[in-house]
Amino acid sequence: MAEEQRIFGVVDYVVFALMLGVSAAIGIFYAFWGNKQKTTGEFLMGGRDMQIVPVAISILVSFMSAILILGTPAEMYNEGTEYFVYLIGLMAAIVIAAVLYVPLLYPLKFTSSFEYLEKRFDSRAAKLTGTCIMIIQQVLYMGVASFAPSTALEAVTGFPTWATIITVGLVSTFYTSLGGMKAVVWTDVFQSVVMLAGLLAIVIQGSIVVGGMGEVWRINEEWGRINFFNFDPDPTVRHSFWSLVIGGMISWSATYGANQASVQRYCALPTLRKAKLSVMLNVIGVIILLTIVCLAGIIIFAYYAQKGCDPLSAEYISNSNQLIPYFVMEVLGYPGLPGLFISCLFSGALSTMSSCLNALAAVCWEDFLKPFLGERLNEGQKTLVTKLLVLFFGGAGVGMSFMAMNLGGTVLQASLSFTGAATGPLLGMFLLGACFPWANWIGAMVGGILGLAFPLWISIGAYTVVGAPTGLEFPTDNCSVPNTTDSMTTTMSSIMTTPGGPVEHTGISALYTVSYLWYPAIGASTAIVVGLIVSALTGMNSIGDVDTKYLIPFFDRLICCLPGPVSRCLRCNQEFLDPEEIASEKDEEIVVAPSGEMHRSIGKEKLPLDESSHMPVYGLSYKENTDTKNGFINPGADDEKQQNGTKF
Repeated sequence: MAEEQRIFGVVDYVVFALMLGVSAAIGIFYAFWGNKQKTTGEFLMGGRDMQIVPVAISILVSFMSAILILGTPAEMYNEGTEYFVYLIGLMAAIVIAAVLYVPLLYPLKFTSSFEYLEKRFDSRAAKLTGTCIMIIQQVLYMGVASFAPSTALEAVTGFPTWATIITVGLVSTFYTSLGGMKAVVWTDVFQSVVMLAGLLAIVIQGSIVVGGMGEVWRINEEWGRINFFNFDPDPTVRHSFWSLVIGGMISWSATYGANQASVQRYCALPTLRKAKLSVMLNVIGVIILLTIVCLAGIIIFAYYAQKGCDPLSAEYISNSNQLIPYFVMEVLGYPGLPGLFISCLFSGALSTMSSCLNALAAVCWEDFLKPFLGERLNEGQKTLVTKLLVLFFGGAGVGMSFMAMNLGGTVLQASLSFTGAATGPLLGMFLLGACFPWANWIGAMVGGILGLAFPLWISIGAYTVVGAPTGLEFPTDNCSVPNTTDSMTTTMSSIMTTPGGPVEHTGISALYTVSYLWYPAIGASTAIVVGLIVSALTGMNSIGDVDTKYLIPFFDRLICCLPGPVSRCLRCNQEFLDPEEIASEKDEEIVVAPSGEMHRSIGKEKLPLDESSHMPVYGLSYKENTDTKNGFINPGADDEKQQNGTKF
């Protein structure tokens, strides 16, 4: 069987151009509609009046990138159906995020999720530790998310790598900088439809060509690929039930609950109930999306098994990430369908890129620039600064992609190692603050840094060891090129393998063989354990030092039927306000009317100002937050209170 030349037609380019044009048009629309993104609150948070379903879809596609579209079918093709069990961990993570993290962070009304670390630990240093890790992680991830699909596209369709990188970078930066949060969310909704349409086209047309889903299942079963459960507890087994479910749950609970892109979206909703519902709706989304991409993998295998030639073994393609584009160009031969798939792939890259840009602009402004420029700039100038931040990080993401392209595998491996390792310590810092009231800011900082260093060391070391090759066979009977490939790279996160039998590893090298799915759990547990030890050595907080609104009543939230005495004991006899009460708390505002009469405004209600209230400057208004704990600097407080600022 000889490889045929496949080309991208005019109709395909038209479909592709339409997808890019609509994405850009949404950004232009929100730049000139409504409040026109004139304030940072509107630009970064959508005015906190977004709708549930668009936000839920935006959260979903922000984390379902082009790497997922390419890598998951490749995983199913090469290793069988076991990866589908990952869905259990994903669903559990979403429920945990909605039950634990959303009620903690939503009522606090933060723009940057790392503001929580500052308030909880009373330390800017703790906040900036998390912020710096996140910024480096997101810039590297933007580069990988653009570069990884571009190489697959070039190899199969001839679409140049540089063109893919520049297109994704320019379009996503364009509509994010113009339209802000609303443009990102509604573009995500549009792109989710394109992604779903492209994936359904592959599944439907592929199953028809093979002869139906029954035949697809029979062929995969015949080749030994229908195997869902491997209960081997060995942590060095690349995929097992435990690593897929528990490891995946830990990783994705951080993503859905505490990741800046997710927090920024569910905090843009008007009520806590809607915020929780927007996260919970992702259960439906991940079931649909992961099921479709997994079906695509077994359909592609059944197709090439019928033909008797695995394109990997025949060396028609160089790695398994090119399987989906290769299959599309061969089977979806109708005008416009290849263009639809390329649009689907670009939609995955664009949604990820724009979410990263919006998140990076928010944390950089709130955590780095606002403390110094917030009082010096008017609202229009602040918004301009956040838009310039989007442009800056867009350029950084494109530059990172070109660096990976020009410097080769070393940069790409280091980027993947860092992005994978950074999830754990960020989760660990949030859990350390929320579940352990005696932990202090020094413990959070040291724990976060070591929680990053340990899994990063393991993940980089993993590239130096030889993994066990797959035991599954591939069809090669009708290939014109003999089978020279014994093992292939399956996903961007996998450990590289080479031909040969199992290799025994001892000492440090054994640590390098731990499954990549355990990296977030290792990072989080390291951050928590080290954080508690360092806190004990440097002076723990006392129970009651930390406001309970910054803590999670862990057992009360997860086990609602506990007896009263047991529940009180588990929460250290502390009383917790209902999150709805915290979310409904209103700042007080004193307004001086033109007549000279002064009122205290609580929400929308104006009350007369009594003589005991603070005296405002005539003609101005100011807000007074009655919560003076945790280093909050009250503008109306006296000099002694003003000195109780945030620790470094």
